[in-house]
Amino acid sequence: MEEDNEAQGRPPARWPTVELDPVRRLRVMAAAAGNRPMFAERRYPATFDEVWSVASDLEHELPQLLTGLRSFEVGPGPGGGHRLSGLATSAVGHRERFDIVLSPGWCLMQSKVLLGGMAAVPEGDGTRFALLGSLRLPGSAPVQRFLGKLTDRRGDILLDRLGERIRLRAAASR
Repeated sequence: MEEDNEAQGRPPARWPTVELDPVRRLRVMAAAAGNRPMFAERRYPATFDEVWSVASDLEHELPQLLTGLRSFEVGPGPGGGHRLSGLATSAVGHRERFDIVLSPGWCLMQSKVLLGGMAAVPEGDGTRFALLGSLRLPGSAPVQRFLGKLTDRRGDILLDRLGERIRLRAAASR
């Protein structure tokens, strides 16, 4: 059977597999992007539910995290389930449509020009969270590499803001 698969150009029937948690999966996506995306990761001293309830509230929280974003509307996507559709409106009125996959601990958002991702996993008594942002334009790699440290700093700022939003929401629920 295995020889038949290989002869037909398919992997062997017992091809090794590995399961990656959402944060590791996002790390792999960032490494494979090849255009120096923004990737940032942090451990928060909050439960998974506390972190993910803020991160996954795209309509209310994304405009709080991204200063250039006026609004983010979310609706059902094609096929339903975890697939959603998003419409981002910038502070200057530019609109961008996004295809979104949203499930517990995982969010991937793609437009024609942008890729965004968030992932979270429980870690001890806290939560590990990761964030990915990248341009999807041909020729954008040199721009993203040039921005280098600024891109890294932007990731840290976004994680700082997320931490503050988590604290505010937790305080409001007490």
